[in-house]
Amino acid sequence: MKIEEIRALSGEEIKKQLDSVYRELLEVRFKLATKQLQNNRELPNLKKDIARFKTVLRERTLGIR
Repeated sequence: MKIEEIRALSGEEIKKQLDSVYRELLEVRFKLATKQLQNNRELPNLKKDIARFKTVLRERTLGIR
């Protein structure tokens, strides 16, 4: 998800999306551990998504944007 799309969401929507990305990250880690992961770039992409969501939430708490 791109940063512009995340900034267009409300705070509650961002938190819901963040929870779903965390669940997806957990599933990908299990797939990695059991050698069932097809796309190796999935794990870093999910981590970047989490960082984007947290960045937007932090910007809003600080009043930057």
